[in-house]
Amino acid sequence: RFHHTSTSHCCSCSKTISDEKYQDPFQLGRKDLKNLYEDIKKELLVSAAELKEMCDYYFDGKGKAFRPMIVVLMARACNIHHNNSKEVQANQRSVAIIAEMIHTASLVHDDVIDDANSRRGKMTLNQIWGERKAVLAGDFILSAASVALARIGNTTIISVLTQVIEDLVRGEFLQLGSKENENERFAHYLEKTFKKTASLIANSCKAVSILGCPDPKVHEIAYQYGKNVGIAFQLIDDVLDFTSCADHLGKPTAADLKLGLATGPVLFACRQFPEMNAMIMRRFSKPGDVERARKYVLQSDGVQQTTYLAQRYCHAATREIRKLRPSPEREALVHLTEMVLMRDK
Repeated sequence: RFHHTSTSHCCSCSKTISDEKYQDPFQLGRKDLKNLYEDIKKELLVSAAELKEMCDYYFDGKGKAFRPMIVVLMARACNIHHNNSKEVQANQRSVAIIAEMIHTASLVHDDVIDDANSRRGKMTLNQIWGERKAVLAGDFILSAASVALARIGNTTIISVLTQVIEDLVRGEFLQLGSKENENERFAHYLEKTFKKTASLIANSCKAVSILGCPDPKVHEIAYQYGKNVGIAFQLIDDVLDFTSCADHLGKPTAADLKLGLATGPVLFACRQFPEMNAMIMRRFSKPGDVERARKYVLQSDGVQQTTYLAQRYCHAATREIRKLRPSPEREALVHLTEMVLMRDK
C-alpha cells in the first residue's frame, strides 16, 4: 500500500500556498526561539569543565533548530485555534527546549553506536572525547531534559514526552534487526522511522497542543501533523544519503549502507533488483556490497519512489493542519511540508 507504480510525478513539489499567504516558518518562529541555545546551556549547568565543553559542542547556535521551530509554530497555531491567543506560553517554549535536548542526546548516542566521525559538518563527540565520555554526555543531556520536563509539573505532558525516549530506544533496537519477508521489511522500516525520528516531533506537537487547548481533536491533529512531517523528513534524509555529496550533507554519504541498513531507496530498488535481497540479509557485509547496492539504487526508481512516499506523508500532514483555524502559523506549518520535500541537506 506504500508504493506507487508510476514515477511520472515523483518529484513534483507543487506550490500549495498562494504568495500572499506565504509565511517563512523560520522567520515566524524566530521571536520564540531567541536565546534558545543559551537557555539550553542554562539547563546544562555543570561544574565539570570537560563535560560542559562536550555539552556546549552541539549547542553552538549553528543548528537549524528545526524541531523547536515546529513546536513553537504548532503552539501558536493551537493557541490561536482555541482562544485567538497569539503568544507562546512559557511551558510550551519549555517543550521546544526539551525536544531539542532529547534530539541532541539521541544524536550523541547514535554516533557512538554507529562509530560516526562527522555530524553537522564537524567531528563527532566520540571522535574527540572517546566513546565512554560521549555516552555519558548524551546521558547527562537526557537527564537535564528530564529535570526540565518535571519542572513543567504536568503529568500528562511528562507521559507524552517520556514516550519519545522509550520510542528512541525501541527504534534503535528495531534498527539492529532485519526482516526476511519483503512486505514485513517495509513495515519494519516505517516503524523504525517513526520511533527514531517522527515520535519526537509528533509527541512534542501533541504536548504543546495539550498545554494550549483542551480539545482532544486538536491534540490528535497536532500529533498526526508531527508524525507525518517526521516520517517525510526521514524519508528525504534517506534519499539524500544517495543523492547528496558528503560536503553538502555535513556527514558521509552511503552511510546507511556502510552501517548495514536498508532504507527506503534500497527497499524499493530491491523490487527491481531481487539479487539485493541477499545483500540486505547479510547487511552489505561482503566486500563490494556497498558499492553494488548503491549502483542498483541509482539505476532503479528507488529514489523517486521514496520521494513520492515522502510527498504522500507531507500531503497527509497538510490535510491535518488545515483542520485548525486559519493563521499565519498554520500556513507556515503547511509551507514547512514543502520545505521538507525540497531540502538538499
